[in-house]
Amino acid sequence: MNYLNLSSATDHERVVRCVDEPSGLHAIVAIHNTRLGPAMGGCRRWCYAGENAALEDVLNLSQGMTYKNAIAGLPIGGGKSVIMSEQPGTKVSDEQLSAFGEFVEFLGGAYIAAEDVGMGVVDLKKINQYTKFVTGVNADAAGGFGGDPSPNTAMGVLNGIKTAVRFKLGRSDLQGLSVAVQGLGNVGYQLCQFLHAQGAKLIVTDIDAERIHAARDTFGATVVGLEEILFQNTDVVSPCAMGGILHKDMIDRLQCSIIAGAANNQLRAQNVGALIAGRNILYAPDYVINAGGIISASYEYMRGGDAQWVSEKIANISYQLEKIFVQSECSGLPTNIIADALARDIIAAA
Repeated sequence: MNYLNLSSATDHERVVRCVDEPSGLHAIVAIHNTRLGPAMGGCRRWCYAGENAALEDVLNLSQGMTYKNAIAGLPIGGGKSVIMSEQPGTKVSDEQLSAFGEFVEFLGGAYIAAEDVGMGVVDLKKINQYTKFVTGVNADAAGGFGGDPSPNTAMGVLNGIKTAVRFKLGRSDLQGLSVAVQGLGNVGYQLCQFLHAQGAKLIVTDIDAERIHAARDTFGATVVGLEEILFQNTDVVSPCAMGGILHKDMIDRLQCSIIAGAANNQLRAQNVGALIAGRNILYAPDYVINAGGIISASYEYMRGGDAQWVSEKIANISYQLEKIFVQSECSGLPTNIIADALARDIIAAA
């Protein structure tokens, strides 16, 4: 197994590439900041255009985890890992999972792996056979929390949507409001369940035809094309797929009042937040609203507090969002800038 330190060219504390030729594993772990505690963040399995694209993704995601964990009030720092896939849709092999587990163990607890796109509980349990620095594998040992973080991520996003709707639209409920959900993965589909139960009207899309049909049949959702979902005339657009989907060339086409979803790194560039605000659209910073999963995962790993602590932390997402919305309105600065400043202040004070 070959390790290579890449951190000298970034502001991250540590960036390490792992290549295991026998298994075909090509992975990168990025540890952004550990002032608040050991770095924790998901392991993503994805087919990238090349290593540079994978490196850019893991660097952005790990910084987002630092900010997410700080604003969520967690005693952990920010990190992320990616396992590069040669072809879309291929599953990671047991040999690659074992090699990755040895890689994480080699880092000695500096990075704690959790679930992300392309990696489920079954995969993490296999990694856990080779390293103890894993979370999101055992709900039973965590008072009902832990294991699959998707329901807790979706619950936090639901609460955040309700907060944004109350702030922007003056509504205390979601009955009859329209929400366009981009992506019906574990989080997106669970969010649709929650929204449907609250009386919201759903518009959905996904690359998986079975999930689309399930959402249509179960929730009465309207199905639109992948390229159309963000531009629906809706109250809320909820990105729950991959990041970088909000960029300067598409902001003028938006027809929503609120953007609030589970996807990480929704803004392709920082200045896109100002463009969204200029359209009088309220943006819920992604790493604030989608923190429910990491809250659950950190509790499972550290056993700090109890189930009520987890519930209170997830409920606190709404408080943090409202604070950001108010500061943005008072200062005239976009919400993403306010959130970044809040996270940096928390880290600096650690």
